[in-house]
This record gives sequence, structure tokens and C-alpha cells, in this order.
Amino acid sequence: MRQNEDARLDALYQLNLLDTPSSASFDRITRMAAQIFGLPISAVSLTDHDRQWFKSRVGVQHDSIPREKAPCADVAVTSAALIIPDLLADDHYADSFLAGTGVRFYAGVPLMTRDGFGLGSLCVLGTEPRETSDTEMASLADLADIVMAQIEMQHAFGRIDPSSGLPNRTQFLDDTEDLGRDQAGQRRCAVLLDLARNDQLDNGLRVIGPSFTDDLVQQAAMALRAALGPERTAYHVAATQFAFLSPPDQDPESYLALLTSMLIDGRSISSVRFAVDTVIGVTPIVLGTTSPRDILRRAYSAAQDARATGNIISVYSPDRDRVHARRFELLSDFGAALEAPDQLRLVFQPRIDLMSWQCIGAEALLRWTHPVLGAVSPEEFIPIVEQTSLAKPATEWVLRTAMRQLSAWQAGGLDLRLSINVSAANLEESDFAERVQLCLAEHRLHPGLVELEVTESAGMENIARATEQLLALNSAGVQLALDDFGTGYSSLAYLQRLPVQVVKIDQSFVRDLNEHEREQTLVRSMVALSHDLGFRVVAEGVETAAAAAILAGMGCDEAQGYHFSKPLEASAFREWLNLLSCQRSVRAG
Repeated sequence: MRQNEDARLDALYQLNLLDTPSSASFDRITRMAAQIFGLPISAVSLTDHDRQWFKSRVGVQHDSIPREKAPCADVAVTSAALIIPDLLADDHYADSFLAGTGVRFYAGVPLMTRDGFGLGSLCVLGTEPRETSDTEMASLADLADIVMAQIEMQHAFGRIDPSSGLPNRTQFLDDTEDLGRDQAGQRRCAVLLDLARNDQLDNGLRVIGPSFTDDLVQQAAMALRAALGPERTAYHVAATQFAFLSPPDQDPESYLALLTSMLIDGRSISSVRFAVDTVIGVTPIVLGTTSPRDILRRAYSAAQDARATGNIISVYSPDRDRVHARRFELLSDFGAALEAPDQLRLVFQPRIDLMSWQCIGAEALLRWTHPVLGAVSPEEFIPIVEQTSLAKPATEWVLRTAMRQLSAWQAGGLDLRLSINVSAANLEESDFAERVQLCLAEHRLHPGLVELEVTESAGMENIARATEQLLALNSAGVQLALDDFGTGYSSLAYLQRLPVQVVKIDQSFVRDLNEHEREQTLVRSMVALSHDLGFRVVAEGVETAAAAAILAGMGCDEAQGYHFSKPLEASAFREWLNLLSCQRSVRAG
């Protein structure tokens, strides 16, 4: 009995009717019921766990009454009509709340869902005892059916997407939940169709307007209905995404081939087939073992994998999913790391002049010790952070921390230039150059003591805006370096336009320098080209004495790498400098 009541309440709550505003469509029905019986009171009464709540009421001031001994509650639970000619003459209802308000007569018929759950009652009440006729009760039952049709229509309106005419994501989640309960253990595939990339949608909206998306969605909905047939349902789960379930126990390989063929055929008749790239994500499921929301998430993940790999279809990969989940976790936690006193820190890798073999500077490198995951590689978290709004506060943290350390070194008599990395997002900020100058002034540092490193891809992404910021920094006296040279998208024209003084050759060209003639030729050309353009050249990733010697012979100006030193904590960096000075003194003596 308790299980049936829980299911009944669940059916009621899914409709989202309780505590909603009154509706003229329901009020017309209650007025009609009162008129048929010639009574002053009528209501559409919904049975909650502890109350009768009135969606519509005539002749009643309050919007709910206690459920205990409420006749409508018995109608909802028994799913049967109830007539009480005189409440005061009824042993059960004589001391009820309604009887205490002066109500003597009650008649109610159940409001039934298609699944057989009683939501409540359409009822009429009077202040005098009376009997009812069969015609009156039949009319009341007809009106109750109209109430339920109205409820179902309003519910469906909230579950049908108006642009496609297909059930929406809420309906997908509910239907999949029902399948998991009714057909638990059955093997299916969940399929998500992603119509276009975000940039393609943006371009279409800009050129054509909203009709671009409307036509795209409507054509896809029509094609899906035709492909799936009347026995299966397609769902419109996001603006330009659709989902559906495969028939039971499909062979995965043959089903993937069928989906591929379906997508190719759909593209051939689409009016926008050359303007968008549609992909499919597929996730195998066992009904009842995975939540509907997670099923949809996995299918979406597979669709994005298809985009990332250049395929038109991809199957959900738990391994790739774990990678994305970790990235999301890192991104979520990095904001807190910026506020924590003990998670982020800078280490410093020396830069060596290859003519004098003296340390003339260092590069500040960000490190993160996660409270749960431990040390997180910068190669893992920095590319993620740079693509989000966290790039600005992250660079702000690095700039202030690095300049504070540089100021401390200067006060201690250590005269070095400190190199700091900036991201592509920083060059999109209109006040970036101004903020750098304010930070320099705050720490009383000469601008020439700071070198900002910009990656090639960052500099090239928006050359005009990047150049504007870099020119402002250059005019202020800040040194500028082009990092990872040779790996981005630069050309000689771009290299000439960027106001940099230093070019840093990426470690991928230096790592095996002493083993391959081709790398030596490439690096020699880079050094010569950079010098011809007036740049100072730094080689990264120098790990052997042989590589350092080759670079010195090419005329490379500076080098950094594990051959000289790994990145060091600030205190260890000072000790390393003292040791280097002692070694040079011994060699000189």
C-alpha cells in the first residue's frame, strides 16, 4: 500500500502542478460543475502527502485543507467516485475539517492518469444534505476527464520542443527511466546527433539569422522521424542535438554501419550540408544500470570525441571520459588553488649566457600541488586554464609572485632578469599592458628586469590586438620574447611585426641536437635568421654538454635546460648561484 502511495505521489509531483498559479481553463470547469449541481462550492483538488491543494476553486477562500479525513483523499487513493449525502450523519466524516466548516454534502470523482494513478478529485460541496442523480455524476465524470485532458496537454506542452515537434530532454530522461524499470537488463545503444560546431552555428546566425538554426533543426527532425519510423522516438535534447535509443540487442558493428549510412544519406539531402559538420556519438547501455542523465552525458562525450578526431561517428570511451573528467576536476579546483596559500608556487630555471657561461637570468615556472591529487604537471593544467576565464587571475598571480621574488633578489644584491610566461588570453585583455606596468611600479622594479614570454600561437591568434599590447609593453621598457619558436603558425612577416627582442627555440628542436644533422641544420637556420632580424636567441631544453657546445658554436646567445639546472625553488636558486660562482672561481684559479 505504501509503495502504491509513493508511486501515486511521484506521478503527481512529475506534473509540477502543486503550488502553481490558478488557471482560467480550470476555473471554467469548476464553475460548470457547481452550476450542474446547483451548489456554491466546487474544486479541482489534488492530494499531496499531507494536504488537499486546490488547483481551482469556487466558493472556497483557502487554497488547501489538511488531508486527514478529507473525502478527496479517499477518492484519490481508491480511484473511485465518492458521494456523502450528509457529512454530519457519516461516522467517519462527521468530525472532519470540512464538516467543521459547515459543509454537509460532498460528491467527487477521481482525476486519473493514463497509468492509473489518482491525482485527486473534481468535487462539488454543499451546505445542506442532498442526494445525487446518475446524470449529475456522469456529467461530473465527464468534466473530470476534461480536467485530466487539460493537465496532460499542459504537461505535454512543457515536454515537446516547439521548433522540432519532438519530445524534449525531460521526456527522454523520464522515458529512459521508465525503460530502466520496465525492461531492466536489456542492452541498447544511446545515440546522440550533434548537428553542427558552435562556430558554424555562429556563422549561420550571423549571415542568415535565426532561420538558419530553425531550418537545420526542422530538416534533422524530419529526417529522424523518417529514419526511425512510427515505432521509435527521437528526442530534441539540446538546441541542435537529438537523441534516440537503438532497438534491443543490436550487433554493435552493424548498427554503427547503419548509423553512418543514415548520416551520409541525411547529409546528401540537407540544404545546409556544406555549411555544417554533423557527428554522432554512441554509448552502449544496459537499461536500469546507468542513470538517464549519465547516458546522455556519455553519448555527448562520444559525439565530441568524433569532432576531436575528425570522424563522423565515435563510440563512448571510458578512458577518454576519465581524461575529460580529470580535466574538469582540475579546472574546477584551480580557482580554489589561486586563493589557497599553499597550493601554487613558482620555481626558477636558470638561463645561461653561452659566451661567458654566466647565469644572467631565470624563467619563472608555475607549479601546483593539489591537496588530493598531489603534484599536477604544468603540461596538464596550464593548457586547460589558458582556455578559460581563469587565465587572467592565473597570470595576475604569477606576475605578482614573480615580481615580489625579483624585488627580494634585487634587495639582496642579485642582479638578474626574470622571464614570465603570458597566455593568448592575456593578449586579448585591453588593460594587460597597463596592469603589468602597475605591478612593476608596485614592486619598484625597472621594466628592463622583466621579460614576458609569448607563445607563437598566442601572438598569431589575433595579431593586431596582440601587437597593440606588446607595443605598449615594449614602449614601457619591458623585454619581450617569442616562446616555442618553430612550433606555432608564424611567418617571416609576422615575426617582423611582433615587437620582441628575444626568440626562444623550442626544446623539440634542441633535445636531440647532437644526434641528428637535420636538427642541427634547422637550429642553425633559426639562429641565423633571428640574428639577421636583430633578435637575441635562447635555446630551451639543453640536456647535454654536447648540445650546449653545438649551440655555442652556432652563435646561440643563451640556453636553459637540465644540463645547467632543473627548475629550482627560490632558496635553492640562490644556493645554486653561489655554487656556480665558486666553480667559476676554481676554474679561473
